Amino acid sequence: MFTPAVQAKQTAQGSRETYARITERPAPQGLGADEVAFLASRSSFYMATVTETGWPYVQHRGGPVGFLKVLDPQTIGFADYRGNRQYVSAGNLAGDDRVSLFVMDYPRKARLKLLGHATMQEAEASPDLVEQLATEGAGKVERVVTIKIAAFDWNCPQFISPRFDTEELAVLVGPEISRLETKVAELEAELASLRATKERD
Repeated sequence: MFTPAVQAKQTAQGSRETYARITERPAPQGLGADEVAFLASRSSFYMATVTETGWPYVQHRGGPVGFLKVLDPQTIGFADYRGNRQYVSAGNLAGDDRVSLFVMDYPRKARLKLLGHATMQEAEASPDLVEQLATEGAGKVERVVTIKIAAFDWNCPQFISPRFDTEELAVLVGPEISRLETKVAELEAELASLRATKERD
Protein backbone atom coordinates (compact mmCIF):
# COMPACT_ATOMS: atom_id res chain seq x y z
CA MET A 1 0.00 0.00 0.00
CA PHE A 2 2.98 2.32 0.49
CA THR A 3 3.25 3.48 -3.12
CA PRO A 4 5.64 6.29 -4.08
CA ALA A 5 2.81 8.82 -3.76
CA VAL A 6 1.95 7.53 -0.27
CA GLN A 7 5.60 7.59 0.77
CA ALA A 8 5.92 11.18 -0.47
CA LYS A 9 2.93 12.18 1.65
CA GLN A 10 4.42 10.37 4.67
CA THR A 11 7.70 12.21 4.16
CA ALA A 12 5.91 15.55 3.95
CA GLN A 13 3.98 14.82 7.13
CA GLY A 14 6.96 13.45 9.08
CA SER A 15 5.87 9.79 9.44
CA ARG A 16 7.96 8.16 6.72
CA GLU A 17 10.83 7.13 9.00
CA THR A 18 8.49 5.24 11.33
CA TYR A 19 6.81 3.35 8.52
CA ALA A 20 10.10 2.67 6.77
CA ARG A 21 11.29 0.83 9.89
CA ILE A 22 8.06 -1.18 10.03
CA THR A 23 8.33 -2.26 6.39
CA GLU A 24 11.90 -3.49 6.98
CA ARG A 25 10.57 -6.28 9.23
CA PRO A 26 10.33 -9.70 7.56
CA ALA A 27 6.82 -10.44 6.32
CA PRO A 28 4.99 -13.28 8.08
CA GLN A 29 4.69 -16.52 6.14
CA GLY A 30 0.94 -16.66 6.06
CA LEU A 31 -1.73 -16.27 8.68
CA GLY A 32 -0.70 -17.15 12.21
CA ALA A 33 -2.62 -18.53 15.17
CA ASP A 34 -3.89 -15.07 16.21
CA GLU A 35 -5.26 -14.32 12.75
CA VAL A 36 -6.85 -17.76 12.38
CA ALA A 37 -8.60 -17.48 15.76
CA PHE A 38 -9.75 -13.94 15.01
CA LEU A 39 -11.23 -14.82 11.61
CA ALA A 40 -12.98 -17.90 13.03
CA SER A 41 -14.70 -15.72 15.66
CA ARG A 42 -16.17 -13.16 13.26
CA SER A 43 -19.71 -12.98 11.89
CA SER A 44 -19.10 -10.31 9.23
CA PHE A 45 -16.53 -8.45 7.20
CA TYR A 46 -16.26 -5.74 4.53
CA MET A 47 -14.84 -6.61 1.12
CA ALA A 48 -13.69 -4.12 -1.50
CA THR A 49 -13.39 -4.97 -5.19
CA VAL A 50 -12.51 -2.78 -8.19
CA THR A 51 -14.98 -1.99 -10.96
CA GLU A 52 -14.14 -1.98 -14.67
CA THR A 53 -14.15 1.83 -14.52
CA GLY A 54 -11.71 1.93 -11.61
CA TRP A 55 -14.12 2.69 -8.78
CA PRO A 56 -13.72 0.88 -5.46
CA TYR A 57 -16.84 -1.03 -4.39
CA VAL A 58 -17.29 -2.10 -0.77
CA GLN A 59 -19.70 -4.84 0.21
CA HIS A 60 -20.69 -6.12 3.65
CA ARG A 61 -20.69 -9.89 4.08
CA GLY A 62 -22.31 -11.54 7.07
CA GLY A 63 -23.19 -14.95 8.42
CA PRO A 64 -22.93 -17.18 11.46
CA VAL A 65 -19.75 -16.99 13.51
CA GLY A 66 -17.07 -18.89 11.63
CA PHE A 67 -18.58 -18.60 8.14
CA LEU A 68 -15.29 -17.05 6.96
CA LYS A 69 -12.94 -20.01 7.00
CA VAL A 70 -9.15 -20.35 6.92
CA LEU A 71 -8.31 -23.14 4.46
CA ASP A 72 -4.53 -22.89 4.92
CA PRO A 73 -2.10 -20.18 6.11
CA GLN A 74 -2.33 -18.42 2.72
CA THR A 75 -5.99 -19.00 1.85
CA ILE A 76 -9.36 -18.02 3.27
CA GLY A 77 -12.79 -18.68 1.82
CA PHE A 78 -16.53 -18.41 2.24
CA ALA A 79 -19.70 -19.73 0.66
CA ASP A 80 -21.82 -17.33 -1.38
CA TYR A 81 -25.59 -17.63 -1.05
CA ARG A 82 -28.38 -15.93 -2.97
CA GLY A 83 -28.65 -12.25 -2.08
CA ASN A 84 -30.17 -9.28 -3.91
CA ARG A 85 -28.87 -10.62 -7.24
CA GLN A 86 -26.97 -7.46 -8.20
CA TYR A 87 -23.71 -9.45 -8.69
CA VAL A 88 -21.53 -6.34 -8.46
CA SER A 89 -18.67 -8.07 -6.64
CA ALA A 90 -19.01 -11.11 -8.94
CA GLY A 91 -18.79 -8.88 -12.00
CA ASN A 92 -15.84 -6.96 -10.61
CA LEU A 93 -13.92 -10.16 -9.81
CA ALA A 94 -14.43 -11.37 -13.36
CA GLY A 95 -12.24 -8.49 -14.53
CA ASP A 96 -9.92 -7.87 -11.56
CA ASP A 97 -9.32 -10.47 -8.86
CA ARG A 98 -7.87 -8.04 -6.29
CA VAL A 99 -9.78 -7.66 -3.02
CA SER A 100 -9.28 -5.85 0.26
CA LEU A 101 -10.97 -7.02 3.45
CA PHE A 102 -11.63 -5.28 6.74
CA VAL A 103 -12.57 -7.74 9.47
CA MET A 104 -13.82 -5.99 12.59
CA ASP A 105 -14.18 -6.88 16.26
CA TYR A 106 -15.99 -3.80 17.55
CA PRO A 107 -16.26 -4.78 21.24
CA ARG A 108 -12.49 -5.33 21.48
CA LYS A 109 -11.64 -2.48 19.06
CA ALA A 110 -9.64 -4.81 16.80
CA ARG A 111 -9.36 -4.65 13.02
CA LEU A 112 -7.55 -7.01 10.66
CA LYS A 113 -6.83 -5.84 7.11
CA LEU A 114 -6.21 -8.38 4.36
CA LEU A 115 -5.25 -7.99 0.71
CA GLY A 116 -5.56 -10.85 -1.72
CA HIS A 117 -6.58 -12.34 -5.02
CA ALA A 118 -10.06 -13.81 -5.08
CA THR A 119 -11.50 -16.62 -7.15
CA MET A 120 -15.27 -17.09 -7.41
CA GLN A 121 -16.51 -20.46 -8.63
CA GLU A 122 -19.98 -21.85 -9.26
CA ALA A 123 -21.03 -24.36 -6.63
CA GLU A 124 -21.69 -27.12 -9.17
CA ALA A 125 -18.09 -26.94 -10.37
CA SER A 126 -16.57 -27.12 -6.87
CA PRO A 127 -18.43 -29.68 -4.70
CA ASP A 128 -15.44 -30.27 -2.42
CA LEU A 129 -15.11 -26.56 -1.70
CA VAL A 130 -18.85 -26.28 -1.11
CA GLU A 131 -18.55 -29.00 1.51
CA GLN A 132 -15.66 -27.16 3.19
CA LEU A 133 -17.23 -23.70 3.13
CA ALA A 134 -20.97 -24.26 3.52
CA THR A 135 -22.63 -23.08 6.72
CA GLU A 136 -25.31 -25.34 8.16
CA GLY A 137 -28.80 -23.90 7.87
CA ALA A 138 -27.79 -21.01 5.58
CA GLY A 139 -29.45 -22.37 2.45
CA LYS A 140 -28.20 -23.49 -0.93
CA VAL A 141 -24.66 -22.42 -1.84
CA GLU A 142 -24.60 -20.71 -5.26
CA ARG A 143 -20.89 -19.94 -5.45
CA VAL A 144 -17.72 -20.31 -3.40
CA VAL A 145 -15.07 -17.65 -2.97
CA THR A 146 -11.45 -18.33 -2.08
CA ILE A 147 -8.89 -15.61 -1.45
CA LYS A 148 -5.12 -16.07 -1.68
CA ILE A 149 -3.67 -13.71 0.88
CA ALA A 150 -1.06 -11.30 -0.50
CA ALA A 151 -0.67 -9.25 2.68
CA PHE A 152 -2.32 -8.57 6.02
CA ASP A 153 -1.90 -6.26 8.98
CA TRP A 154 -3.53 -5.43 12.28
CA ASN A 155 -4.84 -1.89 12.20
CA CYS A 156 -4.78 0.83 14.84
CA PRO A 157 -7.74 0.58 17.29
CA GLN A 158 -8.03 4.36 17.59
CA PHE A 159 -11.51 5.71 16.79
CA ILE A 160 -13.15 2.26 16.64
CA SER A 161 -16.34 2.70 18.64
CA PRO A 162 -17.26 -0.45 20.59
CA ARG A 163 -20.53 -1.98 19.34
CA PHE A 164 -22.21 -5.17 20.49
CA ASP A 165 -24.60 -7.59 18.77
CA THR A 166 -27.38 -9.32 20.68
CA GLU A 167 -25.31 -12.41 21.49
CA GLU A 168 -22.43 -10.31 22.82
CA LEU A 169 -24.85 -8.22 24.89
CA ALA A 170 -26.39 -11.40 26.31
CA VAL A 171 -22.97 -12.53 27.51
CA LEU A 172 -22.26 -9.13 29.06
CA VAL A 173 -25.58 -8.45 30.78
CA GLY A 174 -27.04 -11.96 31.03
CA PRO A 175 -25.74 -12.68 34.56
CA GLU A 176 -27.08 -9.35 35.86
CA ILE A 177 -30.47 -9.93 34.23
CA SER A 178 -30.63 -13.40 35.84
CA ARG A 179 -29.78 -11.90 39.23
CA LEU A 180 -32.47 -9.25 38.87
CA GLU A 181 -35.05 -11.80 37.73
CA THR A 182 -34.30 -13.92 40.79
CA LYS A 183 -34.59 -10.88 43.05
CA VAL A 184 -37.93 -9.89 41.47
CA ALA A 185 -39.25 -13.41 42.01
CA GLU A 186 -38.17 -13.30 45.67
CA LEU A 187 -39.83 -9.92 46.20
CA GLU A 188 -43.04 -11.08 44.50
CA ALA A 189 -43.14 -14.14 46.75
CA GLU A 190 -42.51 -11.97 49.82
CA LEU A 191 -45.28 -9.56 48.76
CA ALA A 192 -47.71 -12.44 48.20
CA SER A 193 -46.93 -13.78 51.66
CA LEU A 194 -47.50 -10.37 53.27
CA ARG A 195 -50.82 -10.00 51.46
CA ALA A 196 -51.92 -13.45 52.61
CA THR A 197 -50.98 -12.58 56.19
CA LYS A 198 -52.86 -9.29 56.02
CA GLU A 199 -55.98 -11.04 54.66
CA ARG A 200 -55.93 -13.54 57.55
CA ASP A 201 -55.61 -10.72 60.07
